[in-house]
Amino acid sequence: MKWAALQDAAGAVAALAGCALDRPGAEVRNFPAQIRNASGWRRQQAENGVTDLAAIMEAGLAALLSVNARGADAAPAASALLREFIAARDALLAMAPPSGALGPHRSA
Repeated sequence: MKWAALQDAAGAVAALAGCALDRPGAEVRNFPAQIRNASGWRRQQAENGVTDLAAIMEAGLAALLSVNARGADAAPAASALLREFIAARDALLAMAPPSGALGPHRSA
């Protein structure tokens, strides 16, 4: 749930930056399932990373909306936040265990 909200927040930041995010690829879409299947340190670190990234995006987006509401140009700050988001997201994605060609294991 938090992962999807992060992707939505990134889309809002991209809009404020005046650019568009690419559609999320399979690695982004499958990340929650892959981490659910992970164990030990990998799962704990990924969950902590998502929580940290959510806190950063929440505060950053609130600040950007405040700047925008005052009529100032939020695009440079939004671009910086978007770059930071992408770097953090990519680091989290690198923590996911490898999955096969069919994606992560899912059970009913």
